[in-house]
Amino acid sequence: MRILYFTDTHIRGTNPKNRKDDFVKSLESKFEEIVDIVNTKDIDYVIHGGDLFDRPDISISVVSKFTNIIKKIKVPIYIVSGNHDIFGHNPATIDRTMLGLLKSLDFLIIVDKDNKIILEKDGIRVQLTGLPYSYNIDSSSEGYILTDIAPNIDYSIHIVHGMLLDRPFVKGIPYTLVDDIIETKADITLSGHYHAGFKTIEKNGKYFINPGSLVRITNSLKEIERIPKLVLIELKDKITIETLTLKSAKPGEEVLDRSEIEKSSFRGERIIEFKQTIDSAINFEKMDINDLLLEVTLSENLSDQVKEEALKRLAQIQMKDI
Repeated sequence: MRILYFTDTHIRGTNPKNRKDDFVKSLESKFEEIVDIVNTKDIDYVIHGGDLFDRPDISISVVSKFTNIIKKIKVPIYIVSGNHDIFGHNPATIDRTMLGLLKSLDFLIIVDKDNKIILEKDGIRVQLTGLPYSYNIDSSSEGYILTDIAPNIDYSIHIVHGMLLDRPFVKGIPYTLVDDIIETKADITLSGHYHAGFKTIEKNGKYFINPGSLVRITNSLKEIERIPKLVLIELKDKITIETLTLKSAKPGEEVLDRSEIEKSSFRGERIIEFKQTIDSAINFEKMDINDLLLEVTLSENLSDQVKEEALKRLAQIQMKDI
């Protein structure tokens, strides 16, 4: 059985501020290459780690453009919803989103926390489970740890759209370390959300994988150095993991603009990067107000009940615009 995994494609119809190429055309080329990989590598299943879209109510014209490419993939596609795919960080809103529309049209299969999907090929049986993004996904490691496996399963794969990391991160930002979920029964844990990704980790015969986002939006030095990747998983009598670099992805310096930053001093660079973050937050087309709200609630140490109610009301307001 051969499975292709990638994550965080953030399909959108506009150019991010820090891109100096045509972002939409670049992303189209990447999806066309994925179609080619599925065919030439004899892929049986495709798994997406979430954030297919950059916003839940992306325009119909953009969805149409990319579904015309996605439908060329003739094998089943499985996905967990990411924070950009849903309203108010609430997976229950999925049926009101463009990702939910693709599900209803049978373009892909959404893996939810209550699903236990069995994949079969050449006598190999694989259990596929997943956990969609929610605002408190990294408040504990519980959702990352698979505890239940169906009978007669050869391998188990668990997909989580959360901040799973290989090392400690910035203080104040919720995250989960691979070392904290070693007890999981999943043979392979796939994650997204963290765009930088990390090298595949193997511990005690278990694999933890995040190849990083398929797109580069920020203009940090790390993103300029990073080349988008996919992961090919082969399941036979053993697990084989192969990282594939996208040939259609151009070098970072050709697509990311750092001209403003490079004109500034060290202090000025930090101010500009902060300003860009704020600009993105207040520009409705690029805004993820849910993330902004989450940061405020964290900084103010508000209770979970208050956070849940605020996010619920935000989701209701957003959905009125559909």
